[in-house]
Amino acid sequence: MTTQPNTDVLPQGTRIGRTALRVSNLEELSEFYRDVVGLNVQQQTETSSILGVDETPLLVLERDSDAPARQRTSTGLYHNAFRVPSREALGDALVRIRDRWQLGGASDHLVSEALYLTDPEGNGIEIYRDFPREQWPVTDDGRVRIDTEPLDLDSIEAAAAGGTRAPSGTDVGHVHLEVSSLDAFADFYVDTLGFEVQTTVPAAFFVSAGGYHHHIGANTWNRRTNPARGRGLSWFEVVLPDAEALDALRNRLADGEFAVTETDRGISVADPDEIELRFRTET
Repeated sequence: MTTQPNTDVLPQGTRIGRTALRVSNLEELSEFYRDVVGLNVQQQTETSSILGVDETPLLVLERDSDAPARQRTSTGLYHNAFRVPSREALGDALVRIRDRWQLGGASDHLVSEALYLTDPEGNGIEIYRDFPREQWPVTDDGRVRIDTEPLDLDSIEAAAAGGTRAPSGTDVGHVHLEVSSLDAFADFYVDTLGFEVQTTVPAAFFVSAGGYHHHIGANTWNRRTNPARGRGLSWFEVVLPDAEALDALRNRLADGEFAVTETDRGISVADPDEIELRFRTET
């Protein structure tokens, strides 16, 4: 008997692609993500910068000098999470942060080791490395267990290998959002888009495709109530493995009567907090 794929969930191979930030000072932010985070500036104009690793774009900075600062009540980005491929690369990131910026926090999440900081315009950043997947703890119901424990920063720094840039294999592992309602988040991201819940903690959900610990986090910790506006997260991208997955997603969105915009590379849709998601296939 042939088993048909479940078209109600996003398939194995789904990943986060680029993220985009609406910024005021394009030059300062470009230098920060180059010198502290370690990305390469791949393309720069008067109105935008594209940064990434090797030939892979990971971050788009969009200049909007007229955009107001994000208000305390506005939903949007909690952090962009850049995933590095090794503990050595995480150690190098820690050295750059300590030499050129300020570390905001650090945690052992049982599935990963993470460093936290904030860019010059207040956007949260996580730089992390995953433990091998076979080491991730799993709950009795089969979900990945995530926790927050102290991280041994001395051992992280001791692993540094002297790298001044994020190495090959670095990507955007996940995006963490501040939302107005976890119920609305679940209705859209789980029931419609097809992500699967991996972990819940007080006032936060972590969802993924293909069993990853999380591709998207969402929290209501700061009780934000208004749609995303002003500087900060402009959009982020979800990359699907094939055209069939994109077609299935397009059908689910149509069934839910969401407004979908066709783009050159895929589709675009706004979530309940008016955060733009862009979907495309691997190229």
